[in-house]
Amino acid sequence: MTLAAGATGTAATRILVLAAGCAALVVVAVVSVGVGAHAVAPAEVVRALFGFDGSGDHTIVRDIRLPRAVVGIGAGAALGVAGALIQTLSRNPLAEPGILGVTAGAGFAMTAGATLGPAVSPGAELALSAAGAALAALLVYSVGRTSPLRLVLTGVALSAVLSGLSLGLRLMLPDVFDRFRFWAVGSLAGREKDPVLLPLLLIAVAIAAALLLSRPLNAVALGDQVARTLGANVRRVRLAALACITVLAGAATAVAGPILFVGLIVPLAIRPLAGGSIPWLTAYAAVSGPILLLVSDMGSRVLLPTGEVPVAIVTAFLGGPVLIWAVRRHGAGSL
Repeated sequence: MTLAAGATGTAATRILVLAAGCAALVVVAVVSVGVGAHAVAPAEVVRALFGFDGSGDHTIVRDIRLPRAVVGIGAGAALGVAGALIQTLSRNPLAEPGILGVTAGAGFAMTAGATLGPAVSPGAELALSAAGAALAALLVYSVGRTSPLRLVLTGVALSAVLSGLSLGLRLMLPDVFDRFRFWAVGSLAGREKDPVLLPLLLIAVAIAAALLLSRPLNAVALGDQVARTLGANVRRVRLAALACITVLAGAATAVAGPILFVGLIVPLAIRPLAGGSIPWLTAYAAVSGPILLLVSDMGSRVLLPTGEVPVAIVTAFLGGPVLIWAVRRHGAGSL
């Protein structure tokens, strides 16, 4: 009786935490729509969303900042969930799509596609981004799977190489540079007219798949032998998780550019709240990722009086110390 009551209490607490996270996301989203060079009060934001009157403030909210917030929510959720999955799959608390080269692989594939010519549609760009993310993930995992630090170092090295190649292609080809100069810095600005419906739908589907996959991942996180004893098909679960990571990281990179450290910070911050449960960790990551990215985006708008800072710079500023702390805490035994 006591155990059942404790389990019920834990489930109720987790549901309350998730509900509080969702409420916080709504508040942050409304505030983010009002923050910028021209500030709009939260009450006016709500009126613009539900009672559009065509005024200047309402036009700014509906046509510019609301699409930006939607992209931020989608990309943040994708990166947060991808980070939770990749940390669980590799049993490595230092793993993150950006650090492991997945984001750089997606960006290089899109740049190479624009150079060679096939990326002429949003669907083709998304496919290239996903393919690049998958190849980078497989390469890094095959080389660095023996230790957490080796995995991170391999990912950092591959990211540097692919980022350099991408920059070289953009500098040599003016048309490619013009096309990707805003996207390449990792920013939510300037996405108002981009066709982002398909990537956002894929992100939603991949997050739903990740939630369905999180229960067998709970078993895999205990070790392959234990997972097999519990009836989990380890190979199939890993392939499905890798597919989800590829779609999430590729779609997020396609719509927002290369944004690092969101997938590192979010799982590390929320893991104590999940209590070792991968399903709850995944659900919390889907809510916390957008909060972090929207807060970082608000910071990017107000840091400089002369203009905006790309949100990727803000997340890198936040993520650098977190990575150092994580290496000191989790990686000392591998040094």
